[in-house]
Amino acid sequence: MQVSNYIKLEFPSKSVNEGYARSAVAAFAAQLDPTMEELGDIRTAVSEAVTNAIVHAYPDSIGTIWLKARILEGNILEITVRDKGLGIPDVKQAMEPLYTTGGEERSGMGFTIMESFTDRLRVRSAPGKGTTVTMARRIRVRNTGR
Repeated sequence: MQVSNYIKLEFPSKSVNEGYARSAVAAFAAQLDPTMEELGDIRTAVSEAVTNAIVHAYPDSIGTIWLKARILEGNILEITVRDKGLGIPDVKQAMEPLYTTGGEERSGMGFTIMESFTDRLRVRSAPGKGTTVTMARRIRVRNTGR
């Protein structure tokens, strides 16, 4: 697919950076003229992916998170969040609603939320090597009457 624009971010896995990542992707997506609902969905999906990396990939240390957003032909926003943390031993199990390794304070709904707010979700992971979450969302072209 043809890429018309992209951004790449790299930041430490500190919880204060989750809001930055969410806002940066929302600002980048604005060029597609999304509705407020679409923008909210994108912000939520990014928030979940970055929070998962912060909480699960690097539970006892600060690591690096890489985020890439691309605009593909067909008004598709593709977002990739990658870490080199602990990895996920069983991706299928981790994607089940309510499954968590983050303790009682975690809901286990991160992947379910990402899946419900995007058109496509792919999770690749290897124990000890990290996880890559790729999400895609088509932004509807609006008839602005211009």
